[in-house]
Amino acid sequence: MTAPVPNGTIPETMACVEIAQAGGPEVLRPGVRPVPRPAADEVLIRVAAAGINGPDIYQRQGLYPAPPGASDLPGLEVAGTVAAVGADVSSWQVGDPLCALLGGGGYAEYATAPAGQCLPIPAGLSLTEAAALPETFFTVWTNLYERARLQAGEVLLVHGGGGGIGTTAIQVASRLGARVFTTEATAEKCAALVDLGAERAIDYANEDFVAVVKEATGGRGADVILDIVGGDYVKRNIACLNRDGRLVNIAFRKGSKVEIDLMPVMLKRLTLTGSTLRVQSAARKAEIAAALVDTVWPHIAAGEIRPVIHRVLPLAEAAEGHRIMEAGSHLGKIMLAAKAL
Repeated sequence: MTAPVPNGTIPETMACVEIAQAGGPEVLRPGVRPVPRPAADEVLIRVAAAGINGPDIYQRQGLYPAPPGASDLPGLEVAGTVAAVGADVSSWQVGDPLCALLGGGGYAEYATAPAGQCLPIPAGLSLTEAAALPETFFTVWTNLYERARLQAGEVLLVHGGGGGIGTTAIQVASRLGARVFTTEATAEKCAALVDLGAERAIDYANEDFVAVVKEATGGRGADVILDIVGGDYVKRNIACLNRDGRLVNIAFRKGSKVEIDLMPVMLKRLTLTGSTLRVQSAARKAEIAAALVDTVWPHIAAGEIRPVIHRVLPLAEAAEGHRIMEAGSHLGKIMLAAKAL
């Protein structure tokens, strides 16, 4: 059962961006779909903006299909206003501004999300800025603070600090008391990441991150490493970790299959872990949302943490957003403004 949709306020169809087939950015195409109807525990969102994220790229390439029951449209985070609510939803009302984590469907003018995955807009943020929060902040929180148990005073190394995940992890961890190191490709990006809160940004093209972190920590190394690279970085990450260190992999740009020596893992009592967010249950995601609102949202409202946005494109130019992201020259998030195609 779903709540009735007020006549005249919600159209029957909406503009969206579809994946025509697995392939490069050119397979993203404008489309028209029926406006989805919220299930009993969901809200219907009139989308103002959506974020582009790594899983969208993988889905477009045919490597990360939408889970059962989710929209086949790309897009895992949006912000906008509530257009309608399901019969069992009491926490949100029509007209409320919010941002939300989706299972899919964000590249559209309307999208549905479970009510528990919707979050209030932190004070001082625009809807476009708020749309840059859910996917990266959910990912950073669950991996650094739930899986890796990062504590104030510990040393964190973030690989690929210039992306949405990296700029989020640097800000959140440094504001919550960790010593943060990061890797990036250019002196300009490295300087920007220090401004965001990194103690040291390492130019991985010209410096050895293992040596830099070891020297800066008196030989101890990192307590936690957040890695999006995989491949040959895994061996180097193990060498870089302190005793009782934790390595968290959330992507593997250099490959997911590696050969490692278990001896240093055993001798240093290391934990190697990782996770994906999209397949976790709505109840689990609601728990993460509540933790973010309690712990991180006040820092955003105070202006201590801000989403870093590289560029805002019209929804119709989603393919260009994917090209920019894959080129790797951006700093922060690439956003789509949901306007008629």
